[in-house]
Amino acid sequence: MANDSLIQDSVTFVFKRCCMPENSSRCLLWMDGSRSPYLNMAVDELLLEHAPEFGGVVLRFYEWNIPSASFGYSQPIGAVTRKGLTLVRRPTGGGVVYHDCDLTYTLVIPAGHPICELDRMESYKAVHEPIMRAIMCLGKGAHLAPDLGEKHDRATLQCFVSPSPNDVIASDGIKLAGGAQRRTRKGILHQGSVSLNASDSGRSPIVDAIRRAFAGELGFIYEPFPVPDFLLKDAEQLARRKYATDAWNVEKVAPC
Repeated sequence: MANDSLIQDSVTFVFKRCCMPENSSRCLLWMDGSRSPYLNMAVDELLLEHAPEFGGVVLRFYEWNIPSASFGYSQPIGAVTRKGLTLVRRPTGGGVVYHDCDLTYTLVIPAGHPICELDRMESYKAVHEPIMRAIMCLGKGAHLAPDLGEKHDRATLQCFVSPSPNDVIASDGIKLAGGAQRRTRKGILHQGSVSLNASDSGRSPIVDAIRRAFAGELGFIYEPFPVPDFLLKDAEQLARRKYATDAWNVEKVAPC
């Protein structure tokens, strides 16, 4: 039965790839550096805002230049229980993520892409199945968390403590990867986090495995992302006006 399941999964992914329009396979890869929590969130917001202009999916890998935690759009800042960190409210949902032992990536999917036609749970699954298989290629047992109908308190949700449906779970029950999304008429912003426990060799093997998995299962064909001149300049302004402010992080009030 296990082999039958794997065969069925393989057939499903081949079907997905064959049915993808040709222009949906273009993926602009941005191996970004280490930035402030505020700038990281501002960059992601602007990537979503300009998603239709890029001509494909954008996949961004990035790091955090100071000890940081991000928390979900609907959470109070008090959901973060550890001290001594710089905190930032994400534009996406989900729970608290401490960024001292994770790999973070962003997937921006423009409107009109087949993944945007899926409902929220199916779109999570479409992204997390390749992440799961990437982790398995690194030698870890993994599966997607089932939907058991459990309700989590969003106000106190801790991302790597409370798995949600379609998160990636290790064979011992420990959560290895999760994500949160924001949907607009421009597309989908998927912000993902993968525990460094997914590999015994640090970040680079995880990045390589994820890239291969997205290419193999979603048909991504990579090109370097030509970062527009305006993007980082506008992101720095947005970081100051919004993501670095108490109005946003404490009161959830966006600037006009």
